[in-house]
Amino acid sequence: MFTQNKAIMVGDVMIGLNDTPKIAKLTLLKEALEIMDEKKLGIVCIVDDDSQLEGIITDGDIRRMLTKVQKPMAALMSDDVINHAIINPTTVNMNTDLVEAVFIMGNKQIWDLPVVDDNNILKGLLHLHPAIKSMMEA
Repeated sequence: MFTQNKAIMVGDVMIGLNDTPKIAKLTLLKEALEIMDEKKLGIVCIVDDDSQLEGIITDGDIRRMLTKVQKPMAALMSDDVINHAIINPTTVNMNTDLVEAVFIMGNKQIWDLPVVDDNNILKGLLHLHPAIKSMMEA
């Protein structure tokens, strides 16, 4: 079993806001895919003008949508991203214990967690690989 000598918080290992993939809700689905590719992550956070988290979309969501939606690809790629987003995603706070956050990720079978403050303002993103690496080095 993993034991940790020092408490590590999500804020210690999260991807900062500048490197977190984020878009507005009226962004085209095609652009969301381009941002995922650019940032090399399978998630994009959807935020309003005040950086409040409105939802997320993942590469898995897009794969599942492609098998269900009977629409020409060009029309699908021009949809607003919010139409296919998870509106109430699981999130964590910067002060959440990293072990707890990784436990949540395991239970939900997800690789990424948006990090928000008490007002649901996006602060960054917790990615599973750096989280586990930090835990192993502690």
